[in-house]
Amino acid sequence: MRREEKEVTEFEKKIAIIDACKVMRLGIYDGQIPYVVPVNFGYSVKGEELTLYFHSAKEGRKIDALNTFPLVCFEMDCEHELIEGKLACNYSYAFASIIGTGTVWFLESPAEKVEALQFIMEHQTGKKISFHFEEVMLTRTAVCKLVVNEYTAKRHEVS
Repeated sequence: MRREEKEVTEFEKKIAIIDACKVMRLGIYDGQIPYVVPVNFGYSVKGEELTLYFHSAKEGRKIDALNTFPLVCFEMDCEHELIEGKLACNYSYAFASIIGTGTVWFLESPAEKVEALQFIMEHQTGKKISFHFEEVMLTRTAVCKLVVNEYTAKRHEVS
């Protein structure tokens, strides 16, 4: 990372950034051109292993690309605030971000899908309750698990 003073290295602080972000952008390659798509997400942590989850319609450009090239990059950011300066070039922007890479797997069993959708709902709503998912919805929905290979976190704060 070029700006090492902005790097967040503590695991708990990285997870706090992920907690604050509600949208993840996936960088996908469709065989011709990179493609970026925003998705709502959830996550799980085992030790320091991070797994991200998202859902989608079962067809379309994103699904076609992921079936062909499951290696992706991802980005999420939050804590946005303009930092004003005396001159135009002195303006900046506060943020916290996570950037990483991983492999996407399609979950097939209803139990796996429910577990992943539960992570998504908990993260998006902040509610740790048992959500109900209709069987017909599970059949119609592609639920994906992004196994994270590596990621970094960065924070630029208002001083």
